[in-house]
Amino acid sequence: MWQAKSDSALEKDVREELLFDPRVDVKAITVSAKGGVVTLKGSVSSYAAKYAAYHDAERVSGVNVVVEHMDVSLPDMHSRDDADLAKAVTAALHWDVRVPEGNIRISVRDGWITLEGSVDWQYQRIAADEAVRYLIGVKGVNNLIAVSPVKRALDVKQHITDALRRSAETDAREITVVTADTGAVTLRGKIHSWAEREEVNRAAWATPGVRTVQDELFYAV
Repeated sequence: MWQAKSDSALEKDVREELLFDPRVDVKAITVSAKGGVVTLKGSVSSYAAKYAAYHDAERVSGVNVVVEHMDVSLPDMHSRDDADLAKAVTAALHWDVRVPEGNIRISVRDGWITLEGSVDWQYQRIAADEAVRYLIGVKGVNNLIAVSPVKRALDVKQHITDALRRSAETDAREITVVTADTGAVTLRGKIHSWAEREEVNRAAWATPGVRTVQDELFYAV
């Protein structure tokens, strides 16, 4: 359950969560906290480790926001030129059944992958990111893939509201869903945990026609 913590207690809990994750070298990361905002700094050996550390911190009770200032310093054995990495990215997207063929454009510069294009579902956008995130040589991923709206705002709102009612993780009575014909969704209301926030956002993104989600949820005191 979410609860306010002192800055020192929050720093301690985040460090312990990072230590608990074998993918993360906690010795290379410094953690600071102020008013629920946690900042991670340091150097990690892969983008996968950077991604894991960010989401480890995000899960800790009492964390409102995670600010990430971690550099990826690849070991020599994992270095590869951009052309080779681009070839690997193309293959990874091609072989992932969740990623629609021909919808994604890629570019690679200094180990950073940029994904562009348009898909019908948020899960496809996430799948493209997941398909390339753990490749050797990746320093970062810019996911600029858009989700194309295909439904009316009224249908989108009903779909999300029904999903929230079915979920054991959420109290639908506390959540207001605002939709627009552009595919924009705004979520407002009280939540009680990070898990509940994730579930509300998941319900929104799992709805066909949703292009953007604005999270204006706040923690109940």
